[in-house]
Amino acid sequence: MRSAASSLTERQEARRRRILQASAQLAGRGGFDAVQMREVAECSQVALGTLYRYFPSKVHLLVATMQDQLEHLHATLRKRPPRGESAAERVAETLMRAFRALQREPQLADAMVRALTFADRSVSPEVDQVSRQTTAIILDAMGTRHPAPGQLAAVRVIEHTWHSALITWLSGRASIAQVKADIETACRLIDLRDA
Repeated sequence: MRSAASSLTERQEARRRRILQASAQLAGRGGFDAVQMREVAECSQVALGTLYRYFPSKVHLLVATMQDQLEHLHATLRKRPPRGESAAERVAETLMRAFRALQREPQLADAMVRALTFADRSVSPEVDQVSRQTTAIILDAMGTRHPAPGQLAAVRVIEHTWHSALITWLSGRASIAQVKADIETACRLIDLRDA
């Protein structure tokens, strides 16, 4: 939703920011089910109708919340970039840092991932923003400004692996060690694509 957000006035952007913060707080306390549009409106001090103009559904709101969280993560990573020797090591370190950030707030992580999983075509613009932000984070870690098609294919597989690893961890079907191993394995595709 970056294009829509960038066309907002300063006051509208502040309102949108309050809505996203309220969504993250509610999800952090009680997960997906705790994010009720009426309560988000009350917590962010906006009218319910206004909230629906910004976000037509809870899924739209939570996917936008994930986009917002990824933007914050990206800013943090730019201040403290990964230090691995190879692009694969830097990407794996970056994704594990992202995973650890989500691990600190498992209810919020679960709510955002569930929303992303439930998203239908009406949420495509927001889902696309999440994907673009994730791609940008990975490309920054790789140190690549203009990726080749093969590199972009590897990045897509890494994104899918990271998303799947997050789902299996949240559902209790994978340990953190398994998540780390899967992410590192997928990230090796980067070095294969460079060879």
